[in-house]
Amino acid sequence: MFHFSNIVRTKGDPKIVEGGPSLKQPADQLARALGWFSIGLGVVELFAPRRVTHTLGMEGHETLVRAFGVREILAGIMSLSVDKNAGLWARVGGDGLDAAALLSGLTSDNPKKGNVALALLMVGGIAVLDYRAAQDTKPRRPPRDARRKLYPNRSGFPKGIESARTAARQIAAHANTNHVNTNEVKQGDERRVP
Repeated sequence: MFHFSNIVRTKGDPKIVEGGPSLKQPADQLARALGWFSIGLGVVELFAPRRVTHTLGMEGHETLVRAFGVREILAGIMSLSVDKNAGLWARVGGDGLDAAALLSGLTSDNPKKGNVALALLMVGGIAVLDYRAAQDTKPRRPPRDARRKLYPNRSGFPKGIESARTAARQIAAHANTNHVNTNEVKQGDERRVP
């Protein structure tokens, strides 16, 4: 089986032969997919805004489409980051902006209002997925009335605080004896010099 990570490994590193099951939860996988989708859509909006506006019959709004593309790319990057929840909520808000912009294209004089209606339907479906992913990846906090775990008798030292103090005393005593021995040698050297 081929793994991309084997390409960058040095000669002595072990090769990856088989991968195990993914540790990602379904919500994390959905967030990742939405993040990549957002980046792809943002790139299209950023670099081909005329094609997008022509397809929707909304010519003259290229700058708005480019701005939406930048927003999509940033929300996608945030959705792929550690704090994916913020990126997903940014996507939910962006879906609202997309819907508002598309609604302005549903006019009777737009010959491509069918495309606008289809785009609105797609934005609605994606908005449902974005909202679901944002809800599923929100940070889990205990309820306000939950008992907090307190550890007043824990010191953070594996063998206890007294063991750490004893070790510190031994190190200090050893350092003092080495310092005294060094001083004696130096003083002895000074006595021999005429």
